[in-house]
Amino acid sequence: MNARPSPSGSRRPPPGSGLAVRSALLVLLVVWVGWSGPTPAGASVRQEDDNPALTQTIPREQPVVTGPAELASGHVDLGPRFVDGDWRLLVHDTVTRPPVWRPSDDVVLRVGDAGRVPVPEDPRYGFVGARPGEPVWVIPQTENPGVVWLGWNTQDPEVMERIDRGVRLRLIGADGPGDVSVYLQSGDLSGPEVLWRSGAEEADPLWVDVNTHTHANWVFSAPGPYVLRIEAVAELLDGTEVRDTADVRLAVGDATPTAAAATLAFSGVEAPPLPAREGRDGRTGSGAAAGSGDGDTGRAGGSAVLPVVALVAAAALLGAVGLGAARTAADRRRAVRGRSGPQL
Repeated sequence: MNARPSPSGSRRPPPGSGLAVRSALLVLLVVWVGWSGPTPAGASVRQEDDNPALTQTIPREQPVVTGPAELASGHVDLGPRFVDGDWRLLVHDTVTRPPVWRPSDDVVLRVGDAGRVPVPEDPRYGFVGARPGEPVWVIPQTENPGVVWLGWNTQDPEVMERIDRGVRLRLIGADGPGDVSVYLQSGDLSGPEVLWRSGAEEADPLWVDVNTHTHANWVFSAPGPYVLRIEAVAELLDGTEVRDTADVRLAVGDATPTAAAATLAFSGVEAPPLPAREGRDGRTGSGAAAGSGDGDTGRAGGSAVLPVVALVAAAALLGAVGLGAARTAADRRRAVRGRSGPQL
């Protein structure tokens, strides 16, 4: 992913003014956040620029191909793309050389027995739907050469040009013989951060910034065919909301026939649609931040009261905010890197 430029000055501040400059910059940052509106609700995951395994650039001319395909190893993403002007959630296949986009209905992802691991003796993994010591099948956050490596991206050039800030991804439902869970694992011995669970009563959207590429752990508690219905929703710069769903089919375990997954239709109970929110021009959208008042998540707008509140808060809590922000950024960098920890 290309690093985003950050403003920098060419002059050196006068001696002794470093703390004042940092304080002023923090106040300006808080005021800007107040004007630009809150971050959309739900977990937020983005690629860090220092993770070379996730760095990729998608050419504008990359084709969309059709026809059956089974992908059993290598790098695959879900991602939105505009096809003939229509917003589509597709499979980005980099196993094929050169890489291509595919409709999800044409693809079966194979999670073979190379991804079979026992559940650890750790109560923090109780969400996976299997008891300690029992086997589960895992697409890992860091690539396992014997297993397909499934992630998501928002890096199609036209998508990056036309969407406002990012995309909301949501697991609508899952059909299969076992439970499905998706989580991030930090490398600092902290517990798993659960993003989606097939048995969850509410389906929280996952906020994905524009020009992001991320991978997570996908866990299946039993072998067999699965179908996951996933939705991608975004607001365009002109205020229009676009959405699409994709049925992602997986053959879990070496013994599961490809045809059993390829022909599996989603029949589960769908989660309720994302709640509507008010956009910049009064149109409705979805995924507003909790407690945000007017629900505006665009790049501009927001209440005129927010800058005043932000100034007071920044002046009173300068030290605490700075320390907390640094720790949060460090934690997120460790999480998205997916380095070794107590993973499945």
